Amino acid sequence: MTKLIDPFARPISYLRVSVTDRCDFRCTYCMAEHMQFLPKKDLLTLEELDRLCSTFIRLGVEKLRITGGEPLVRRDIMTFFRTISRHLETGALKELTLTTNGSQLARFASELAAIGIRRVNVSLDTLDAAKFQAITRWGRLPQVLEGVEAAKKAGLRVKINTVALKGFNEEELFPLLDWCAAEDHDLTFIEVMPMGEMGEEMRLDQYWPLKDLRARLAERYTLTELSERTGGPARYVRVEETGQKIGFITPLTHNFCESCNRVRVTCTGELFMCLGQEDNADLRAPLRAAADDAPLESAIRAAIARKPKGHDFDYSRQKVRGQVSRHMSHTGG
Repeated sequence: MTKLIDPFARPISYLRVSVTDRCDFRCTYCMAEHMQFLPKKDLLTLEELDRLCSTFIRLGVEKLRITGGEPLVRRDIMTFFRTISRHLETGALKELTLTTNGSQLARFASELAAIGIRRVNVSLDTLDAAKFQAITRWGRLPQVLEGVEAAKKAGLRVKINTVALKGFNEEELFPLLDWCAAEDHDLTFIEVMPMGEMGEEMRLDQYWPLKDLRARLAERYTLTELSERTGGPARYVRVEETGQKIGFITPLTHNFCESCNRVRVTCTGELFMCLGQEDNADLRAPLRAAADDAPLESAIRAAIARKPKGHDFDYSRQKVRGQVSRHMSHTGG
């Protein structure tokens, strides 16, 4: 079967799927505090999610990341993980993983490891309990740290994802680094992206370019560039003094679009060919229109043929350019 290749000769081998728009946190850069969540009928069922993901895998996707909202708050989500893991057993899928806020990891870490998940990304922007509650609105730091510890004990490799926020976690740069080194967690910093109900002043005030963060790190540590890629947009360095790996995801200060190998599907079946563009394709309709996957496959191929060369995120001239109106939780983190 012909694999998925976009108009710029990039093979599509990485799919990120949101399984719910709901979350037990309300992080200020991701969601509004009082969200209007989608009615259940609009969401893909677990069976539809399996069909959709399996079709992408048949078309050449080798890495599948499950996101949300918070994926582990979806009812019976472990049923989906158990069924989709069959593609790991056949070798068609090289990696099945998820991004989580960590709140439910204490409950599910052992089972996730048992079905073949080897690593998880945990979103964590601060180790200060009061600040954590402020930025997540509803979250409790001890619950997340307990989940991270459970994941580690289950044998899952943990990567901490930290959104760099000016005036919020600048002073925690080295404590976060030290904690991750002590716990043997990888760490990736992410630039805040212009998405959702944000207000230009708010995003401009929050924006901490990772080149500045990295320069601050280099004042204390020796950073060696790594050629390694994990299938995503991060660029990595090794901190020579500690031996740990640090990633940087820089959609604004360094555009990584030239090597983009991924697409995203929302919990309602919208396929976004680029995180930073509004163009999308409806996969729910062909999924529900026929028992066979031919219409779904045709819709996927037609959408990939429209995948753009890159996004338009830009904070230059004190104006947020390329702003996207949907919340990050809608597309999946």
